[in-house]
Amino acid sequence: MRVMAKRGPLLVLACYIMWGLLPAFWRLLGDVDSFCVLAYRIVWSVGFSAMVLALRGGFSGVRAVLRDRGELGRLALAGVFICINWGVYIWAVNSGHMLDASLAYYMNPILSILLGTVFFRERLTRLQWLAVGIALTGLVITVVRYRQFPWMALIIGGSFAVYGAVKKTVKADALTASLTETAVLALPALLVLLWKEGAGAGAAGALHGWQWLLLPAAGVVTTVPLLLFSTGIKRTPMTLNGILMYVNPTLQLLLSVLYGEAFTATHAILFGFVWTGLALYLASGFLRSKSQREKERPPCA
Repeated sequence: MRVMAKRGPLLVLACYIMWGLLPAFWRLLGDVDSFCVLAYRIVWSVGFSAMVLALRGGFSGVRAVLRDRGELGRLALAGVFICINWGVYIWAVNSGHMLDASLAYYMNPILSILLGTVFFRERLTRLQWLAVGIALTGLVITVVRYRQFPWMALIIGGSFAVYGAVKKTVKADALTASLTETAVLALPALLVLLWKEGAGAGAAGALHGWQWLLLPAAGVVTTVPLLLFSTGIKRTPMTLNGILMYVNPTLQLLLSVLYGEAFTATHAILFGFVWTGLALYLASGFLRSKSQREKERPPCA
């Protein structure tokens, strides 16, 4: 059981590394309308998840979800929030706002930590609260320096924080959950594709040759991290998940600089505050583990 508990955070970390590198993939689809990319992403995710589930032994888990209205409702809600997250995120990356998308995922850990303490009664030490406060201070300074409300970052970060909280209450296995939550979105996605392609604003007029392979690949790069996240989040405290999330925006931040977006003094301030908070949080976890080991150590004879 202890090994499985440790495996959970590792799976979540692997997921965040993949998500952090994902903007490079979406940039390859930059000539396609963002709504169209979102629709293709949903449709191919359903197809890839269904294929993997069929290879692993069938759809008994999906049938069980369909019989459980509560579980189906939770997965439908998760699907709505991940759709919002995907759509705004793809638009941000392909419209030159990758740094804003990065800011969103710097905000997300704060939201995840707050959700964890309010809804899951996860307790923080004083040092951990200090870490949260420092990270939050960095975000406030960023907002003040930008002199505008970060609505895009709030929508992206907030939608994913709620998605993570909902997924923590889901009983279905990772693959079944991934298929169900995307299948709920499949019909609207197909309608969007018919509308966009029929109007000449879809992929048909923008992709050529090997680029068509990017569309089914969108299902793979979407489903694999979701499976890792769905599996790992059940064994990962929301507070720890909030800290691991920093890996994602840091990689996005580095990618945005590589793609030529300006890294300003404001970004440097944010980066410094966030990683200071992360260091304090990790130090608190180390001290807590050390104290627990000392308590469990048998007394000397």
